Amino acid sequence: MQEKKQPAMNRRNFLRAFGGASTTAAVAAVTLSPGEAQAYDPGEEETRARYRETEHVKAFYRVNGYETLKK
Repeated sequence: MQEKKQPAMNRRNFLRAFGGASTTAAVAAVTLSPGEAQAYDPGEEETRARYRETEHVKAFYRVNGYETLKK
């Protein structure tokens, strides 16, 4: 009688290996993360107001039916 050879990596072994790898990756991510977050100061240049209601913006609103937004 011939014996059936089992594949080296069947479904159960694959899931077991994948579960172990994902656990290892999660532990590595936690241990490699920095201690505290550093705040970013964008400066005055990046926080200034940029929106200007120019003539072409007003024309866009008028053409696209935003007449109800009149002040």
